[in-house]
Amino acid sequence: MEQPEPWYRFAELTLRPLVALWFNWRFEGMEHIPPEGPLLVAGNHVSYFDPLAHGYMLVRAGRRPRFMAKKELYANSFMRSLLEGAGQIPVERGTGSHAPVEAAVNALGEGECVLVYPEGTVTTNPDNTPMRAKTGIARLTLTTAVPVLPIAVWGSQHVWQREGARSLAFGRPVWVKAGAPLDFSEYEDERDNPQTLRKVTDAIMDELTGLVNDMRVRYPKRWR
Repeated sequence: MEQPEPWYRFAELTLRPLVALWFNWRFEGMEHIPPEGPLLVAGNHVSYFDPLAHGYMLVRAGRRPRFMAKKELYANSFMRSLLEGAGQIPVERGTGSHAPVEAAVNALGEGECVLVYPEGTVTTNPDNTPMRAKTGIARLTLTTAVPVLPIAVWGSQHVWQREGARSLAFGRPVWVKAGAPLDFSEYEDERDNPQTLRKVTDAIMDELTGLVNDMRVRYPKRWR
């Protein structure tokens, strides 16, 4: 059962009100987010602001997300305290370590919500559509039998990129949309097959791309 950690409480009291009031939020597909039980979320990645956007939607739905956070974020002592205090899962990219997957599996086994960015980094596609993803998300869903909930964000690419804040204009629309859960239980016996892992991963990313494209065409023109 998810427990209220001090850092989550701190964010709820300080950061959440600011984020909620500064941007013009639109949440779609809230009905797809289960109120309890294991939840595996796959998110697209267009900016450094995405964890706040995805996290805000999940918190509004009554869930506390555990992010698969890159190890580099733990180098800063404040960020390390924040991430560890909120129970996030460190990922050492390029090492081949299975520890992050094992930690995510354990969290899901305890009925928690785990959010993964399958691309592993902010997209480099000029149109901000999702890139080809790593197969860790597929291994997670096939190992745990937990369906994947795709949640896409749009509008956050204008807020915070690698070079810093691009635009903190008050009232900027940030849209977040959840799709229907994706059940891959038919492939559970093939979780060690590289071709199956790629097939499942690509299916997840196709769904995320569809959600992104749907929001792109409807996003207010004056803010593009």
